[in-house]
Amino acid sequence: MKAKNWRAPERPYTRADYIAGAPQPRIAKYTHGKYSDDYEYELLLVAREDMQIRDVALEAARIALTKKLSSALGSEGFYAELKAHPHHVLRENKMIFGAHADRLQEGMRRAFGKPVGRAARVSSGSPVFRVLVNENGLQVAKEALDLASKKLPKSYRIVIRRLQPKAAA
Repeated sequence: MKAKNWRAPERPYTRADYIAGAPQPRIAKYTHGKYSDDYEYELLLVAREDMQIRDVALEAARIALTKKLSSALGSEGFYAELKAHPHHVLRENKMIFGAHADRLQEGMRRAFGKPVGRAARVSSGSPVFRVLVNENGLQVAKEALDLASKKLPKSYRIVIRRLQPKAAA
């Protein structure tokens, strides 16, 4: 199957307790680094259009992002968070091709499909990744988010926001 089959949002199929054999999401961790209230910048990887992103693509982007950030800043110099959660269960009506396969398939009869994976439904303008860094890691975080966006379908933009420092008590 080509990846373009899963990009367009379809009707949500999320009730895993009613789905027999729904696969688990393949995301190992949703957060990485050290969280603190005194980071200076927040960077968001924001989707430009509505789409579905497979869980394996999210995991590949997360690994690329955290590897770049931790090699440049160490595990204490940033906080990265995956904001898109793969709740939607993808289905596929499997067709068998080849010799003597005509007895095994029924075409479009009972074509609802079996669960094959999961995807996150992302709407236009919503963040996929969030990174908190100080000023010395700003350029590295931009490069890391750009690298992560190349692992994901369609196009994204990076939003940089300066966080307000905490007022002294």
